[in-house]
Amino acid sequence: MKRFYNPIANLTKFEWALWLSSVTVVALAFFLGGRMGVISFIASLLGVTALIFVAKGDVTGQFILVFFALLYAWVSWEERYYGEMLTYVGMSAPAAILAIVSWVRHPFKEDGSEVEINRIRGKEYVFLCFLTLVVTAIFYFLLKILGTAQLLVSTVSVTTSFFAAYLTFRRSPYYALAYGVNDVVLIVLWMLSALRDPSYFSMVACFVMFLFNDLYGFFNWLRMQKRQAGDR
Repeated sequence: MKRFYNPIANLTKFEWALWLSSVTVVALAFFLGGRMGVISFIASLLGVTALIFVAKGDVTGQFILVFFALLYAWVSWEERYYGEMLTYVGMSAPAAILAIVSWVRHPFKEDGSEVEINRIRGKEYVFLCFLTLVVTAIFYFLLKILGTAQLLVSTVSVTTSFFAAYLTFRRSPYYALAYGVNDVVLIVLWMLSALRDPSYFSMVACFVMFLFNDLYGFFNWLRMQKRQAGDR
């Protein structure tokens, strides 16, 4: 009989510390941020939880990211950040679903919880850059028509999100660096909102912790890549 898989059991002491620190920071921002934005708080908790598992190459993180994307899109809609809303509903949530399929189909070992890391070649990066420019141009004009708040920052967020989502689907360690850049963009975006409404400070705290988690994810994926190469 196949044993029930418990992803929490695979967390290291450092990963537990990083997750607990992330949750603590998000919770403090939530309770000290003035009017309580419950949906943004729940989205933040789901986000930092998902990234711990993504950093381990565990598909559990992608399942959680689907729910995070939907809640984050709701918060973005309320703030008139239509770029974020469209990005997460139309790109991030579907990308997480595609990543689930890709990661499940490419485990490092037959019964393992760790995804097999992929190396992307130069020509594919050229294709990715071209595709990203096309997506950015389409979203820019669409967001402009919708009257999106902070149009320039929202457009840059679309660019970095698409780039990162593609690399995640293709199982490249550099997905984490791309998401790290996206985290910085989103910190700026939500800081602008938090200056007007302190309840959105929880989203700022969320993406600050996202940045730390993505940086850890990058270094951990490089370590996994080296170990996987040696185990083949």
